[in-house]
This record gives sequence, C-alpha cells and structure tokens, in this order.
Amino acid sequence: MMRKKRRSSVDKGDKAKKSRTTGRQAREVAPDETNESLFVAFLREAGVTLREGGTSNEIAVDQVVFQKRIQRQLQKSPRYPGIVQEFINGLETHIEDPERFRNCLLPCVPRLPDEDSSSFQESLLRMLLGIEMLQTFVINVLFEKLPEFMLNCTGDGGLNIPRVIINQLKWQDRVMDSKELAAKLMQLVSVAPVEVQRDIITSLPEILEDSQHNDVARELNSLLQENTQLTVPILDALSSLNLSSSLLTEVRGAVMAMLAAVHLEDLPVVVKFILHSVSASDANEVVCDLHKKLELEMCVLPPVLHASHSRMKNLFWIRSSATPAAGSSQDSVTLILDGIKSAVRFQKTISEAWLKAIENVEEAENHKVMDLLVLFILHSTNSNHSRRGAERVLKAKVRTGQIQEALLQKTFRDYSQVMRGYFPSILALAQSLLRSTDSCAVPFGGHMYRNSFTAFDSYCQQEVVGSLVTHVCSGVGGEVDVALELLCGLVTDKPSEMALYAVFVKGILDYMDNLTPQQIRKLFHLLSRLAFGQQQQGTHIQDDLHIVIRKQLSSTVPKYKRIGIIGAVMVVGSMGAHRPKGDSSQSGTLSQETHRQVVALLELVQSCSKSSPEAAALYYDELANLILSSTLDPKVQEWIGRNVLDDFQNDFVVDLGPDITGSFLFPARVMYNLDEDEGQGGIAVNLLPLLARDSQQHKGETWSQTEKAHKRVSPLCLSPFFRLLRLCEEKQHQGDLEEIDALLGCPLVITDMDIIEKVDSLSKAEREFLCSLLFHTINWLREVVNAFCRQKETEMKIKVMTRLQNITYLQTLLERALAGTPGYIPPLANFDGESTEGVVHSSAAPVHKTKKGKKRKAPQKSLSDSVLEEGTEEQPEKEKEKEVRQGVSLVSYQPFFRELDMEVLSVLQCGLLSRSLLDSELHTKVREEVLLGPAELVFLLEDMLRKLEFSLTAAPAKRAPFLKGRADKSVGFSHLQQSSSKDIASCCVQLLPALCSHLENCHNHFQRHHFNSTLNLLILYNITAVDLLKVSVPFFLVCVCVCLSVCVCVCVRSGFSQPGQRSLLKKALAVLAGRLKQGGAELALEHLVKHSFEYLLNFRSTMPNLSTALCLSRLLSTVSEKGGNPAAYREQTASLARRFLSQEWVTASGEKERGNKFNEGLKTLLSIYLEHADDVLKAVEEIAGEGIPELLNAAKDDSSTTWPTLSRHTFLVFYKGMMSELEKAVRKIPAGRNSDSTEAQSEKLLTWKLAVRDFHILISLVKVFDTRLVLNVCLKYGRLFLESFLKLGMPLLDYSFKRHKEDVQSLLKTFQLSTRQLHHMCGHSKIHQDTSLTNHVPALKKSLEQFVYRVKVMLTLNNCQEAFWMGNLKNRDLKGQEILSQEGEEKEDEEEEEGEDASEPPEEQTDDEVRAVLRIPN
Repeated sequence: MMRKKRRSSVDKGDKAKKSRTTGRQAREVAPDETNESLFVAFLREAGVTLREGGTSNEIAVDQVVFQKRIQRQLQKSPRYPGIVQEFINGLETHIEDPERFRNCLLPCVPRLPDEDSSSFQESLLRMLLGIEMLQTFVINVLFEKLPEFMLNCTGDGGLNIPRVIINQLKWQDRVMDSKELAAKLMQLVSVAPVEVQRDIITSLPEILEDSQHNDVARELNSLLQENTQLTVPILDALSSLNLSSSLLTEVRGAVMAMLAAVHLEDLPVVVKFILHSVSASDANEVVCDLHKKLELEMCVLPPVLHASHSRMKNLFWIRSSATPAAGSSQDSVTLILDGIKSAVRFQKTISEAWLKAIENVEEAENHKVMDLLVLFILHSTNSNHSRRGAERVLKAKVRTGQIQEALLQKTFRDYSQVMRGYFPSILALAQSLLRSTDSCAVPFGGHMYRNSFTAFDSYCQQEVVGSLVTHVCSGVGGEVDVALELLCGLVTDKPSEMALYAVFVKGILDYMDNLTPQQIRKLFHLLSRLAFGQQQQGTHIQDDLHIVIRKQLSSTVPKYKRIGIIGAVMVVGSMGAHRPKGDSSQSGTLSQETHRQVVALLELVQSCSKSSPEAAALYYDELANLILSSTLDPKVQEWIGRNVLDDFQNDFVVDLGPDITGSFLFPARVMYNLDEDEGQGGIAVNLLPLLARDSQQHKGETWSQTEKAHKRVSPLCLSPFFRLLRLCEEKQHQGDLEEIDALLGCPLVITDMDIIEKVDSLSKAEREFLCSLLFHTINWLREVVNAFCRQKETEMKIKVMTRLQNITYLQTLLERALAGTPGYIPPLANFDGESTEGVVHSSAAPVHKTKKGKKRKAPQKSLSDSVLEEGTEEQPEKEKEKEVRQGVSLVSYQPFFRELDMEVLSVLQCGLLSRSLLDSELHTKVREEVLLGPAELVFLLEDMLRKLEFSLTAAPAKRAPFLKGRADKSVGFSHLQQSSSKDIASCCVQLLPALCSHLENCHNHFQRHHFNSTLNLLILYNITAVDLLKVSVPFFLVCVCVCLSVCVCVCVRSGFSQPGQRSLLKKALAVLAGRLKQGGAELALEHLVKHSFEYLLNFRSTMPNLSTALCLSRLLSTVSEKGGNPAAYREQTASLARRFLSQEWVTASGEKERGNKFNEGLKTLLSIYLEHADDVLKAVEEIAGEGIPELLNAAKDDSSTTWPTLSRHTFLVFYKGMMSELEKAVRKIPAGRNSDSTEAQSEKLLTWKLAVRDFHILISLVKVFDTRLVLNVCLKYGRLFLESFLKLGMPLLDYSFKRHKEDVQSLLKTFQLSTRQLHHMCGHSKIHQDTSLTNHVPALKKSLEQFVYRVKVMLTLNNCQEAFWMGNLKNRDLKGQEILSQEGEEKEDEEEEEGEDASEPPEEQTDDEVRAVLRIPN
C-alpha cells in the first residue's frame, strides 16, 4: 500500500518535547458511560486505540482508511444523524482530562512498526477535522477548549497548547463553513493575549479559503492601526493573502501612514511588505513615499546617544548592554536593506523607482543616509542596468554638490557594520569616481577610500591599499595625484595600520618611470614615513629604500639621478625630523647613530651631484623645499646651514675692487647696485666670470694653472643655492634675514647693456652668451625678490620694488636679444623637469618661425619701465629703454625662469613708497619715491594668472595618447604644488582688495583718457606725459584684462561649492561688495552677490577689447550663480552681453579685431547672451531676421549695423551659436499632454511656431552662405531639431489638432519648407562626396522619414487620414535644380512631407517633388 505523506500538525520543536498537562482543572462531572463507550468503540473499530497517561494514541490503519470507517459507521447507524452529536459529546468528555486532550493533539503512532501503515500519522483531532460531517463540531470543541490555555500557553513539557490547537486547522482539504470559521478566528483574536493573537494571525492564510481573504484583510488592516504589537504577524499574513489591487493599495497606504510609529525590530517586515506589494504602475509613487518617510537615522542614533549618556554613569553597564543595543539596531538596518535588495533584484521597476526617487531630491540637506545605502545596494545587484544607473546618479549628485562628504562620513560612522556587506560595490564606485574626468567627483571617491580604510576590517584595508596602488601605477596624472595624496593622508592618520601594508606601497617603486617629480616626492615621503616612522612594522623596507636610492644616485642617466636625489632628500626629512620631547619612543633629540646616517646620506648626495651642475642645483632646490615644508632636528639644521653659508660665500660672492680681472667676451661691469654708500667696500655677485669659465668648460678649452686651482662652479647653481641659504637663515633666525640682507642691494658683475643695441653685429656665440647672461641675471633677481618680499622695513620694500623694475627692464632687453638669436636654448632654471629636452625644443620652437612666434605673443607688447639707475649719465640709456622695438614673446620661455613664490604677489598691496635722502648736514636733500609701475603690475598680474590657471582651473589629467609625446605643464610650478588649492584661493582672496584698487585705477584712466585730465594718473603710476600714448594704453589694457581674468579664476573655482569653503566664497564676495557698500562682511550671501554684481557692472564702460568684455561677462554670470537666485540677474547679464555684441571692437592700430581668438571669445559671448535672454527664440529671430539681412545688404568688408560684431568673417560663429541654442531651447519645451488645458496648449503651440519659424529662417540662409562649414552645422543641428520636434512637438499636435486646426496646419507648412531644404542638402552632400557632410545624411534621412509617418499617425488619431497624400520626392541641389545623375533612382529617394492648403491640388504644385499633402476639411 502506497504511503501518503501528510503535513505535520505541530512544529518540529514541539513534536520532540514531552508534554505536561496544563490548563484549567477538569470539570467534575459524572461520566456518561454510553457516550464514552460509543466514542471509544467507534475509534477502536476504525483502527485507533486511545491511551492514558503519557502514551500516545495508537493507530493500526492509514489515516484515510480511519476517516472513511468513522464516516461509514456514523452514516450507517440507525440513530443517524443524532449519533453525530453523541459522538461529539463523547469527544468532549474524553478531552476534559488535560492529559487525554494533549494526547489527542499529538500525532498518533503506528501500533506495530511492521504493519502496512505510514510512518507518520496525524493527530486524532486533525483526522476528525478531515471528516466533513464532523468538522464544524470539532472546530467548535477546539475553540471552546482554547481559552482554557490562553493565559498559560506552555505546559510542563514545553508544548504550546494554543499553537497546537491552531495548527490542527491548517491545510485542511476542505473547509465546510469558511466564513463562519473566519468570524470565529477574528473574534478569538480580539480577546486573546498577544502571543496567541500572533499565532492565529500568522496561520490565517493557511486556514482560510481565498473567498474570505479580502474580508479578513480589512479586519486585519483595522487591527494593525489599533495595535502596533501585531505589525509583523499582520503583515506576514497580508503578504500571503490573495487581495484585490484596490484593497492592497488601501492596506499599503495605511501601513505607509504608520511607518514612523513602527518599532525598529518590526521595520524590516514593514518595508518588505510595502516593496513586495508594489505593481509596475504605482512603483514610482510608492517608492518615493517610502523614501520620504523611512528614516534610518532614528534606527541607530538613539542607542548611541543612550550609550553616550550612560557612559558617565557606569562604564561596565555600557560594555554589557549598550553595545548589544547598537548591534541589534545594525541588524535591523541590515534586514531592511536585505528587503530592499531582494525587491530591486527581482523587480526592475522598483530599482528604477529608487533611482528616480533619489534623483528627484534637489537639496543637499534633504538627502539621507538611505540614499547612499540604496545606491550601494543597486550597484551590488547583478543587473548591469541598476549598476550603471547607481553609478550615474551618484556621479551626478556629487557633481552638483547634493551628496556631500558629511553625509558619507555619517553613513560610515553609524552604519559601518551594515556597509561592510557592500564593500565590493563601495570599492568599485570609489575607483570609478577617482578615474572620473570631472574634478568635482574625484575628491568624493577619495573620501570613500579613506572612510573604507578607517571603518572596515584588515581585509578591506588591504583591498583599499591595493586599489590605491593600482591607481598610482596607472600612469594617469589625475589618478596618481589623488591616490598618492590619499596614501599620504592614511599614513598620517593611521600610521600603525598602514605600516602593515608597506610592502604593497613599496611595489610602486617599479613604476617610477611614469611619475612626475612632484609625484616622486610624495611617493618617497610616503615610503620614508613608513620605513623610518615610530611604527616598527615598516622597518623591513628600510634596506630596500637605501638600495634603490643608492642605485639611482650612481646612475649616469639624468632622469634616474634626479629620482635618487629627490628620494634621498625625502628620506633625510623623515630620518632627521624633529621629534618633540613628549614623544614616547624618542627622548626629544636625534640619536648619534641616526644623525651620523643622515649626514652620511647628505654627503653621499652632495658627492654624487658634483659632476653635474643640474644635479647639484636640483639637490639645493630639494633641500630648500625640505627645510621650508618640514621641521628638522636642530643638529641636522645646523649642519646644513653651516655648510651652505660658507660654500655660497666662497663660490658666488666677491669683494668689490677697483678692477675686475679676466678675459671675457664682453667687458665686465658692476651693475644694479642699490647700496651706493658702500662704495668699494661692498660685495658683488660674480656672475659674468662664472658664466665665462662655465662656457669655456663646455667648449673644451684648455684652462690655465690659475683657473684649475679654482673650484669649478656653475652659474646654474647660483639661484638654487641662494634659495637654500635664504631658507636656512629664515629657519635659524625666525624669518630675520639681516645676516644676508646685503645680497638684496649688492650689484652683479655683468656687462654694459648697451651691447643690446649692437646685437645684430655680434657673432652667434656672443649672442648666445649674452642671452645666457640675461637669463641668469633675471633668475638671480627673481630669487632675490622671493627672499625679501616679506620684509617689513620700508628700505627693504623700496629695494624689492626696484628689483622688480630691474626684472621688467631686463626682460625687454632679453626679448630683443632672443629675436636676434634664433635656435638658442636657454639655461635651465627648474631642474626637476620630467623631460628637459622636450621642454627645450617646444619652448624654442617659436624662435625658428617668426609667424608662429607672433601668433603666440603674450598680451604685453613692449615692456617699458622707469628703472632706478645711478648717476645722471645713464639718462640716455633710460630713453633707449622706452623705444618700442619688436622682440620675441617670453611666454614660451617661462620654464626657463625661476618660479616666483606666492608671497611675491603681496607686492600688489604696496602703495606709494618713499624715502628721504639727507645731505651732509642731515637736511632733506631730495625725496625719492618708488611705486608699482604699469610694467611691474602687468608682470605680477600675469604671473598670478598663470598660477591660478594651473592650480585652480586645471582639470584632472587624462591618459596621454599612444605614441604621442606630452609636454610637462607643471614645469615652473614646483613650489606652487606644495600648497593646496584651498590655500592658494585663500591667498588670492586676501589680494582681492589690491586687485580691485588696480582695476579701479585702470577704469578711471579710461574714463578720462584726455591729456588735460590725466595728471593724477601720471603721478599715481610715475610715468611722463611723453610716454602716455606709447606706454599707458597697452599696459592699462592688459591690467584690466588680467585683473578680470584673475577674478574669474578665483570665482569659478569648483571648490567653493564644498561646505567647508563657503566661508571663503563669502569672504571673496564681501571684498567686492565692500568696494560699493561698507560693512560687506556682515551681509547675507544674497546681498553680497547683489552688491558684488553691481560693483562689477560699473566696469562695463571700460572694456578695451572683446576678450576683456568676455571676462567681465563670465565674471558677472559666475557671481550671479553664487547667491541661489541667478534668475534675478539674467536680464542684466543678457543686456550687457548684447551691448558687447553690438559694439565695434578695434585694435590699438584702429583695425577691427579678428582672428581665431576673437572668434572664440565671440562664440562664448553669444552663448552667454542667448542663455541669459528672457526669450531665446525672440533673440535668435532678432539676430537672424534683422542682423543678417543688414549684413547681406552691406559691403563686402562691412558688418551689420545693429550687430557690428556680425560680419562675413564671423557669420559662422553666429550661425553655429544660434543653431545650438535654438536646439537647446526646444528641448526644454514641455511635451504636450492630453490633460493640458486649452490655454496651456495654445501657449506651447505658439512657442513651437516661433521655434519652427526661427529654424526656417536659419535653414534658408544656406542658400546664400553655402560653405562647407555652414552646411555641416546645418545638417548636424537640423537633425537634432527634427528629433526634438518628433519627441516633444508631435504629441502636442496630436492633442491640439482639433482645437487649433489652422495653427497646426500653418506650423506644419512652415516646417515642411525647412525639411525640404534639408533634403536638398543631403543631395548636395552626395554630389560633392564630402565625408564630413555625408556622415550626417543617414541619420537625418531616417528622421525625415519618421516625420512623414508621424504626421500620418497624427491625422489617423484625429480621423483625418483622408487628408494625407504622399508621393515621391526628387533629389535636388541647394539651388533647387534636379540632380540628373540620379534621375533613375527617384523612387528610392527619401520621402518628404508637405502641409499644403486644401485648395491647392497636387497637380498644380510648381515642384514635382514628393508630396504628403494635407487636405484638412474646415
């Protein structure tokens, strides 16, 4: 006999336990022997034997046989149906004894194991419930017995009697009266204790039939709002019930309403129910509502705060109870996220809804921890769609500043245990952000790495370090910089943890060929901190570091020697670092052995760099940077200072004597002495003799015995050595440079600069020697200015100003010398360049070709200056200085000048400096005044602009193209790279008042540009009236342009959007606003923006050229966006841009501005105007409808009268700008909807009519301006406009056709003229076989075909399909002539649509083209 397995009626845990009789005491009633014997007899005859005590009832047959026998006995009894009640009475009497009742609830056991019966049998009561005629009676008996065990559910044996009773009702094959059973169960729920209620509720789906599910669900919904303790069982039951969609929505709404009141441990079930009850149609709404109401912060913070509060009371209690509380909350959050994960994994609509809900959050403060966690969940799923969507949304939110670092830190701090499960996704997202080309996204990826290392375990830390090492070895500049910065930060913050992974970081040494010098510095700083720090775990890489450094130092390849020098100096910085006395591992001073090692390493580097002046100069520069950026032990500092001072005096300084001995190419002369009173007792920098000896050495000339006795010193080391000397003095004397202040005013042994006038008559060697002499002189003076620019004494300030004048004058001489010395390669000034040869060739390139050099010319024309010279006999020389002569631009030679420190820019703050010269009787003889002249102002401003463009506006570096050399743009910015962009921006904000002052002075100059009103300006800037025309206009033009460019660089800096730097932005705006209104620092941000905008707007009348006007427009646009209400300034910005576009721009020579640079500026200015215009469509129509017809009627070289910047040379700029902005504008028009009102439809239709009319005007211009570039623009943007019309415009026409029939017909008719012209362009492109044009043809023809059929769909929807007629369109050229070569293919050509008036039949058309004619009835 086959065995039929039945479902268990009791839980496995309950089945294995022994029972103990519980409940109310049995009633004392007289036994009815007849009934009892009837009940027992029937059972015995059917195969069940009842047992007493703890022995289970026995069954001898299969339970199905038993049920059939009982049913047959009852039905065949002569007392049927009354005997049924007697049988039930016997059951009641039997189970009055608790022990017997327990036996009836437990499964029966087979009488003999070897008999043919199933191994498992149901309980007696469950078998009786399976008999239809007894089911209702047995249910009533069970419900009567259930209250006896409610208060004490668990018996002595651990058996939960109420739960077992409920289990008897589950999974019945048939329920005779399901409605009555449901009513009784719900009545029981209303009076039962909580535990019994939970058992009953969770069993409802397994007891009731589907017909009762809706009714029970309504009662459960009501109960859910009354008793939150039953949330979990009710939701479990509701999840298993078969409910109608309307009822499910109602229940879900009720659950969502009570979400805030749900207990933490119940929240996972609630979230799971909400998400699993969502349909595709309402997913967005439900998820958005859940996103707003689900506050995970409330799940974690209370235990943490509770633990923090209790910490003051009892530390032991915290450890024992608070930590588990926090852990349980983390577990609940984990379960919530698991519920979300299961929902998004199996339902694509829910994942899309979550992405949309996060995207719809517009304010940073509205984003929650939940958003980040859900993005991590979406990224962790196997769906590529969800992964890409999560990455896209996160990047977009980070880019706009809506998801910020504070939210990320809070997530890691409070949910580290939860996030550990999503570590692979976090790591992948961090990698993606770090590789992003968006400069705003890269720092956020770094924060993810840093927080992952801090919050997670050692395995995750190892993965983080490995990933960062991979970024460093990638060779992509942006990745390398950020990854190295992160590793350095981790070493500083977590030294002991990072020391464990030192061997991973050491692997980067194999990839140093791809690193820049600045990156190599960071790498060796990182490794030396790990190797020589206080953590003993990293000491095993010390020997490896020493081996690598010695190997690099001994190399004859300059690149590897540079690496060795940089690495050695970085190691010295870590080994010889000053350790405070409070350090537990050190006594406060350097040990003797460590000091010996440091000195030995320094001597090794010194000896290895003696043979190469470039290596020695790099060693001095690196040592200077080390002293500037770190604090060395006093012993090491003293050793360096002692050797530096003695060596510098011996090598580069000589005493002034009556004659200078030696044979040189040019006569030696002492020049630029600022210490006149010293006379013959002073000192001088011995530059010319050193350069002469160095040149002879390079030429291989024989040296005399006297020369051989002298130490060979290269002038290349002069400036780096002096920088090292100056920094040593500053460090030892707390910034006081009194010991070396003589070097500021001491002269140089060079030659008379009159030789420049005869440069054409000199030999090539003499010209190159002269250029080298000028380069070395300028670089020496630049280092002198670096050294003494921060001195407070007036005498020092005057000398610094004078040195700046010397520099600007010498640069004019150098320009003229370089113009006569083609092919000259200057001496190096920055020695850490990655590819010295590449820099030299690229920099020298402009010299070979004059035309190329002119194109790359700097804004500054001929620099003129008033240089303080000694004696009146040099007045003719000053006159020569002011002659304007053609020279070579120094822009391409910037890498060969010493870098100016940021502190030098403080000179911009200097006003008028003066000193009194006394005669022998101590009476004032003359008052000498020195101030910042125009040439010095331009010199400093241009240097400041270069620094800001490099540090503040540089985008992350991308991977270099294959087989293409890359120029190292960081050459000349080594010192600047030591500072963060925030520090640089802060420095610039401090200089803003000075910049504003100079800008106002230049503005005033242009306002009163007449000889009779320039006296104050001439006095202010110390220039004579004779020089006014030759000097003032070019210089002040450059000053205005550069000042505004500097302001643009400062204000557009992306870092201002970060929360920690908002104060810096407010400070910058306060400076601008304070120039107009006092007390700017106390104003709110909106008022600061308002006053800053008004202040900058005052300079609109002082725009000498278009590039300056563009700077002002960009600055105003940027400032208006900082206040949160840019719309308030749109009209003024657009009006200003229109004013500049309507202005004729001429050069200093009176010619109109033109060229690529002018066109680029014009393009950006036009874009600003159209973007800020109130109505872009009207603005485009104004230019295309008025300005271009004026241009067509003007002479060949003339321009439009309304728009003077619109000429035939700039037509393409205007045309491309208008097409681009028109396409952007139509994409912003809302799509038409059937629910739109008549007014809304009319407004959208009118907008589309204007857009189509503008498009038609622009397309028609191709007939006149049919150049290849214009056609390219037309084909590209024509397709985009057509696609936008199909997507957004055609749905509007579908719904507007019946109400606005004539408007729709007119719009289509106008648009048809444009599409016909586009078709002609496609034919023209095919004829000329121009690939740049034919590339656009397939996609455009596809859109034209879609347009024809889309119009047919519109007519069909409005029951006007008979108004549509379609034919074939012939190929024609731009002039409308038929293309005969393709006459036989006309049936295969593209189909086109025409919206024509119904009164014009097709045969009367003048063109035999394809026609899709609309015959629309009135």
